[in-house]
Amino acid sequence: MQVTETLNSGLKREIKVTVPAGDLEAKLVERLSEAKDKVRINGFRPGKVPLQHLRKVYGKSLMAEVVNDILSNSARKIIADRGEKAAMQPEVIMTEDEKEAEKILAGAADFEFQLAYEVIPEITIEDFSKIAVTRQVFDVPDEEIDEQVKRVAESARSYEPKTGKAEEGDRVTIDYVGKIDGTPFNGGTGSDQPLVLGSKEFIPGFEDQLVGTKAGDEKLVTVTFPEDYGASELAGKEATFDVTVKEVSKPGPLEINDETAKNLGLESLERLREIVRGQIESQFGSMTRQKVKRQLLDQLDATYKFEAPSKLVEAEFSNIWNQVTRELETAGRTFADEETTEEEAREEYMRLAERRVRLGLVLAEIGEKAGVQVSDEELQRALFEFVRRYPANQQQEVFDFYRNNANALTTLRAPLFEEKVVDHLLTQISVTDQKVSKEELMADDEEDAAKPEKKTKKAAAKKSDDADKAEKAEPKKKAAPKKKAAKEDDAE
Repeated sequence: MQVTETLNSGLKREIKVTVPAGDLEAKLVERLSEAKDKVRINGFRPGKVPLQHLRKVYGKSLMAEVVNDILSNSARKIIADRGEKAAMQPEVIMTEDEKEAEKILAGAADFEFQLAYEVIPEITIEDFSKIAVTRQVFDVPDEEIDEQVKRVAESARSYEPKTGKAEEGDRVTIDYVGKIDGTPFNGGTGSDQPLVLGSKEFIPGFEDQLVGTKAGDEKLVTVTFPEDYGASELAGKEATFDVTVKEVSKPGPLEINDETAKNLGLESLERLREIVRGQIESQFGSMTRQKVKRQLLDQLDATYKFEAPSKLVEAEFSNIWNQVTRELETAGRTFADEETTEEEAREEYMRLAERRVRLGLVLAEIGEKAGVQVSDEELQRALFEFVRRYPANQQQEVFDFYRNNANALTTLRAPLFEEKVVDHLLTQISVTDQKVSKEELMADDEEDAAKPEKKTKKAAAKKSDDADKAEKAEPKKKAAPKKKAAKEDDAE
């Protein structure tokens, strides 16, 4: 096999590979010899079929296998022997001339092909001690725990049917049909929906208009969806809801004690408080982690400036762009509605794609040098957590798909690897804790607002799971923090 480099420009490489016809012939004879004892041909005893006859019958198909094996195995070895890492699977260029191809399969011509690929650039890891981040920490006060425990207790509160008009604090059971311009919209219908007036569970103005209604009343409720509503196709639009009040109930006494906890399936009030504290601390800890990670990624991005493989960038941009345009189409919006143009948006998201690819390569290099690995147990845990997001009747199908698809499992392994690399880096860099208020922790960083990807963030917003999608058109408020914490998606 003769290997000749025909292009070496930047990260682009092209390699010409020539396999002499004699080498092809030797491999074919080897295969024919192996097949001799296995094939059964009428008129010949097992193992006694002449090679020439085997060649006449099976020569072309076995030579095709020889060629395929060369293509499958040589690319990896050639690139490794050159001390390079291909950014993506090399492109294989072969002759398209049928006569030439027939000669190769007949063993009458050399087999020539080209490999075209981009290499991953050499990355020199800098001293981590130059990186410093501030970790915002919110110490959850007892008052926060008390408030959340009270909300939980409210959910277990008993209600008794009452006659007369509904007051704030009462619970109404309603059927509703939502319409925009007189036409029902997807997800805007509900039946036997319990709603505590004053809970602010539904969009602003909805509950207020039900105060004073009684069982059997029919009410036309008119509201305007918030501009930042989770379903962007409804955001900012006026809607009407045909509401039927089926029952009005008054609340029983609010009790926060061991009995309340037992009604929720817990052994004591203290155990309820422990669980609530853990959930709140986990939520704010996640926000802290996101902000620290953003600072870290921003500094890595500023430190490592190198040419990223164009094919990787194009693939990442394609993923981003498809998501953006799909969201815009679903919402019935345009780039003008997002205060930009398609050209500007393309430039912004191309820069984002380049950043993600560079950071991904840097983190991969850091992780490799540090010996970071994702164990099978960790991957299994991640798979179970991922599967749990799906409806129960789909979970086994999703689980089997990922267990039997190596490429799919890689999509779960990559973010685990990234988080472990971040954990490693946090032990190497300077981290200063700063105690902050809840409002400070939940607030977006000013610099985030200036990032180019922020401009069309509504179009690019990802839906976290199927449950969010299923509920997005109900008249409920978006069940998310009031302000979004720093993004964590740069190096996905």
